[in-house]
Amino acid sequence: MDTRPLLSTPRTSDYQSVGKTLREAEKRYVKTLDNRKMFLATFSAVLGNFTFGYALVYPSPVIPVLEHGGDPTLHITDAEISWFGSVFALGTCFGGLSSMFLNDWLGRKLSIMFSALPAAIGFLLMGSAQHVSMLLLGRILTGLAGGLTSSSIPVYISEISHAGVRGALGACPQLMAVCGALVLYALSIVVPWRWLAIVGEIPVITMLILLCFMPDSPRFLTAKGKTDRALKALEWLRGPNTEYREELKRIEDSLMNTNTSLTCKDLSERHYYKPILIAVSMRFLQQMSGINPILTYLEPIFNRTKVILPGKYDAALVGLVRLLSVLVAAIVMDKAGRKILLFISGSLMMVASLAMGLYVHFTVDAKHNSTTFNTTLIGPGPHVEPNYLTVIPLICIMLYILGYAFGWGPITWLLMSEILPLKARGVASGLCVVVSWITGFVLTEAFLPVVSAFELETPFYFFTFICICCLIFTYFVVPETKGRTLEQIECYFQSGRRSFMR
Repeated sequence: MDTRPLLSTPRTSDYQSVGKTLREAEKRYVKTLDNRKMFLATFSAVLGNFTFGYALVYPSPVIPVLEHGGDPTLHITDAEISWFGSVFALGTCFGGLSSMFLNDWLGRKLSIMFSALPAAIGFLLMGSAQHVSMLLLGRILTGLAGGLTSSSIPVYISEISHAGVRGALGACPQLMAVCGALVLYALSIVVPWRWLAIVGEIPVITMLILLCFMPDSPRFLTAKGKTDRALKALEWLRGPNTEYREELKRIEDSLMNTNTSLTCKDLSERHYYKPILIAVSMRFLQQMSGINPILTYLEPIFNRTKVILPGKYDAALVGLVRLLSVLVAAIVMDKAGRKILLFISGSLMMVASLAMGLYVHFTVDAKHNSTTFNTTLIGPGPHVEPNYLTVIPLICIMLYILGYAFGWGPITWLLMSEILPLKARGVASGLCVVVSWITGFVLTEAFLPVVSAFELETPFYFFTFICICCLIFTYFVVPETKGRTLEQIECYFQSGRRSFMR
């Protein structure tokens, strides 16, 4: 007979037994599911990320055309070019702030659909721009849409998916953003810059139409007391011949003692503030590693370093490498785990940034040869005879993008949606986007002035230091969430017991 007092502290073995029982039940349930409609809902949502990736890198092929007077109706200064590249991030901040309210008011799905309005107007303004102000406003509006989708889509996907595929589906936002960037780079080789903006309307309209037929998040519906709709959503997502009612019961149990609104008092509790701090810190480090200015100014960077191929072709190659990397990451994420991929990713980015900085330092001696080297990034750079050494910048950027796309790109999105408690998910995901894109705006806006004042190698040395910080942060702070249900992850932060994560 068990003689322990009824109010005694549970033993570690009790937590381990509970965690093991939950995992085994989840595995049995996963094997019975029909995932086809869930994949369709995911695809419909991540078209918003395709638009986001497309709009993010739009300045890369456009800046060289405008800077060299390729369009006589528009005259743009170096300062305006810097704003054209960075103001997208400012719009994304506003979108993230809006999502903090819209996610919990309209729901995840309707928030994603709402993003179609500023995206469509923004592309239309850029495609028909007769003044720089129209370009800047278009960038702000497409950034606003990007902020909404960045915070809403990962949460929506995590809440309609199950533990068996959440890692792979969690990589889909980043995958589609990469596809959007690749399509932009590829089209820019043959399509005029104004038509690039018009083409951007296609995924926006497609997303809006498809989402009209998709269900909202069952967890969101349950939290709002709409149990019947949540049950229908689960039946649609899982299939009518599955134990979806049991899944709804688990969702209801996890919400039983949870209020739907987050209070300041809640934020003082460890199981709220710790996952929020982890998610926010990861998005901060992700942006500080330099991905936003590198992607925004990719073609000008290649033009500056005299890569062996024309900049637009190099940009397309980098986009292809980025896509392949995200595909590999999506396949192995639920097998290798989140932390090991973050370690590999941070290491590759660190090596690539350092190599790029050293290459620029030792091969482009701008400080002592000012007559052949413009002090801005945008200029065409010094004339050199093509040689095999000029392939190094392409390899460095490819390695950096490969590393980023392998871990710190998709996993920060995925972990944000996994570790944030349901009660704080709408507000906290918006906060993550705001912090991320304020950082991205400052870094992108400062990139050109820093290059002008301290040369191109300086920001790459800085990115190297940040990548080292990413590795340290991963080792000491990031939890492993592979194969865990959202309820197990929340139990881990509530109890501090690692048995829920084993």
